[in-house]
Amino acid sequence: MTELFEFELVFGLPAGEYDPFELSDAVFAAGYDEAVIGTGDPRMLAVEIEAVGADAESAILDAAKGILKGLPEGSELREIRPDLVSLADVAERIGASRQALQQREMSMPTMAGLYRVDEIAEFLRLLHGSRRKVRFNVRRAEGWLQAGEAARKLNAELTTKALDPHSLERIDIPNAHKIAATQ
Repeated sequence: MTELFEFELVFGLPAGEYDPFELSDAVFAAGYDEAVIGTGDPRMLAVEIEAVGADAESAILDAAKGILKGLPEGSELREIRPDLVSLADVAERIGASRQALQQREMSMPTMAGLYRVDEIAEFLRLLHGSRRKVRFNVRRAEGWLQAGEAARKLNAELTTKALDPHSLERIDIPNAHKIAATQ
């Protein structure tokens, strides 16, 4: 069974000048015709997409690998989002107001009003499963929340060098899985 996941990939580009239309064409050639593409920073490419997969992690890695093939040699995956999210981001996804979320007892923000998406996902799922009447739609955001949980894991693997940012192949580093699990 496949599901639809929503996420953003941020690629680092090697030094040089790139035509934004050629970068966009690389994303479209990978099969993401409806992607939202950001080329504001000459060394970065942000791609917001919806992708289908058996699970969020596979969908993210498949999309990133497909896009990476069409980018200039030396490009790398720098970050996957959502990872840290604001209450405004979450509220928009679930059809609620930021204030409605603020009235709930939830985990502390990680930094500057940003929350770990996996903690928010757990909170929303518990709230949705409670007997208390909830006036927002957690199911509507499920593909985004699941992608966020996978993004946190994959970002930890990128940080610990357990995932090669150029090939997106896993690297066997002793205890890397323990480090990534605690991130």
